[in-house]
Amino acid sequence: MIAQIKGKLIDKTPTYVVIDCNGVGYELKISLNTFSQIGDSENCMLYTHFVVREDAQLLYGFKQTGERELFRLLISVSGVGSATAMMILSSLSPNETKQAILSGDASTLKSVKGIGAKSAERIIIDLRDKIGKVDDTTTISSPTNNTIKEEALSALVMLGFGKNPAEKTLNKILLSGEELTVEELIKRTLKNL
Repeated sequence: MIAQIKGKLIDKTPTYVVIDCNGVGYELKISLNTFSQIGDSENCMLYTHFVVREDAQLLYGFKQTGERELFRLLISVSGVGSATAMMILSSLSPNETKQAILSGDASTLKSVKGIGAKSAERIIIDLRDKIGKVDDTTTISSPTNNTIKEEALSALVMLGFGKNPAEKTLNKILLSGEELTVEELIKRTLKNL
């Protein structure tokens, strides 16, 4: 199993990064939480989770081991795949996810695309006792970017949303005039789609 990858950051989007490690470029799927923590430094190190499926071999990258452990707990729940777990970690911070599970707040989990009432209850029941073992994650500060709307739209399309509905929702949120980071904009859009 690949536990971590350290190398030169070649490409960075809200849903994946490419890291050059000794001449080999590894594409790692990431959450918005990890995206905001990576920054723009040339060197990058991510903890990984490797998934082998019949049709693909996928690497998931996490800036903190606590987020990786939470991802692993989420995919251990019946009916929650890696894409759904990444959607949860992109819509909610690891701390919000843990609080929702510990407090039995199914409505917060249901606010994530792809999570219905049964899945939310299953996640709470299966993980309530296990969640205390996950390390705490730190607070995140996000860098500013001139192409916030474009990055957010690109991330939403990569997450499987239609371009037109996503763009309409983004525009409505941006009309408020609030200064938002890419992560905040995507999270608000996910809640309104």
